[in-house]
Amino acid sequence: MIRATATNNKWRRRSREEWQAVFARFAVSGLGIEPFCIGEGLSESSFRRWRSLLGSQTPPAARPGSGATSEPTGFVDAGTLKLGGTGRLELRLDLGDGVILHLSRG
Repeated sequence: MIRATATNNKWRRRSREEWQAVFARFAVSGLGIEPFCIGEGLSESSFRRWRSLLGSQTPPAARPGSGATSEPTGFVDAGTLKLGGTGRLELRLDLGDGVILHLSRG
């Protein structure tokens, strides 16, 4: 197992903004996690932890596989669904690229 080395035997603390910049560099690097972390002097565990914490906050242009024409996405709270007397619920989600998720109850 390869570990990142610390400068002067001290680990460097990074701010949220610094981690976002790290993920932006990773997205355009074309490298896997292990070679990228070695090159940046990061531990893979820290990289993976911060990526899971900030993944939804990384700008779409910086995410791997996202095109420049992508629209920002995020969580939308629809609130509590009140079902009328019928108890029927239908939900259609267009996930893009022709994929539609259709859920129905009742």
